[in-house]
Amino acid sequence: MTVSTHFIHMKEAIALAQQAYAVAEVPVGCVIVKDGRVIAKAHNLTRTSCDPTAHAEILCLQEAGRVLQSAYLEDCDLYVTLEPCPMCAGALSWSRIRHLYYGAYDSKSGGVEHGPRVFEHTTCHHAPGITGGMLEEECASIMKNFFCDVRKKS
Repeated sequence: MTVSTHFIHMKEAIALAQQAYAVAEVPVGCVIVKDGRVIAKAHNLTRTSCDPTAHAEILCLQEAGRVLQSAYLEDCDLYVTLEPCPMCAGALSWSRIRHLYYGAYDSKSGGVEHGPRVFEHTTCHHAPGITGGMLEEECASIMKNFFCDVRKKS
């Protein structure tokens, strides 16, 4: 894939984050790509579904598994607007995702390059390739605006 193709997929994830924002969900969007084609997409639904595990990455992994009829996504890449949390990083490891591309860094709740750094543990069964900071400013701006709006309403 070319660099521009990677940005196209991240832009798709950003559009999903904006959809999440519109329904008062924490604005995280995610797509999974295999052979250059999006096979799964999701945004956070934790508040809507009253499910703390309904993160965009988890929902996307579930959809991709159904599409491919496999729990293992070795030939797939995942694009997400925010650094995955430890739960999602663990799920990415178990799914054997090939490469993780993410936008904004999450120094508070991240699990990849911040916090527990899940993929660096000796008990981690699979570590994907990682590219962080893709369209970082745009991804971070969506998050900042969302939480600023939340604070104004409370």
